[in-house]
Amino acid sequence: MAHLRFLGTTSDDGDCPTLYEVEGTTDILVQGDRVTEPEQLTQLRNVKDSETFVLVPRDLLVRFAPRATAPAMVPFSEIASLFREFKHTAFRLETRRGYASDRSSPKWGRWKDGADISAEPDNAWRENVRAQTALGKRFERARLVDEPLTEGQQFLLASGRSNVSAGEDIRNLRRSEADRLGLPGHDFWLFDSRLVARFVFDEDDTTLGVVLSEDPAEVALACQARDAAWHHATRTAEFAKAVASTG
Repeated sequence: MAHLRFLGTTSDDGDCPTLYEVEGTTDILVQGDRVTEPEQLTQLRNVKDSETFVLVPRDLLVRFAPRATAPAMVPFSEIASLFREFKHTAFRLETRRGYASDRSSPKWGRWKDGADISAEPDNAWRENVRAQTALGKRFERARLVDEPLTEGQQFLLASGRSNVSAGEDIRNLRRSEADRLGLPGHDFWLFDSRLVARFVFDEDDTTLGVVLSEDPAEVALACQARDAAWHHATRTAEFAKAVASTG
């Protein structure tokens, strides 16, 4: 099944017009109002029976249409150096309801057995976070969460406190609010507001790889998503208290 990736919209209510990328292809899907004006239809050339036509504002294409051919997917391991070499900010948007990498980790089993995983010893990730933040750099995450939290989101809330202690700023945003803000429905890392590493997952939440892009349209979309999410999201400690009080 071909998956669509939201690129952007100029609609105030987020329904139309909109651009999408058809994942795994070079195709762009355009959503807009159907053309019904007879005089316009008669001027179209080489029309096939299978074709239809929509109107979109020029501004939509200028702002969100990709400027370059979609790059190939690479293994996540190939971007490991970016987490040391970025200059000032590494930002992650997490949109999924769970991750296969979490469910297959030893920590998941300990958490399921009732262990407190909020303050475990540092691993390579947290050691690097401490090293980079000591240099004045920032690691930031905005996590979309459902109501109620899924099992995967409960795990991330419990385990994320050790990342916060290491120096990450992790915040949580209700999915309903993210939908209202028109945030993208895909995970990505944004490095220094110039390079996007967009995740590709299979149906079981397994990371297949990442797609790197410096395309101005995709970088701008990621920056806009970061700014909107960060403004409305809640810090982990505060969010955890709110969840506990309603649990």
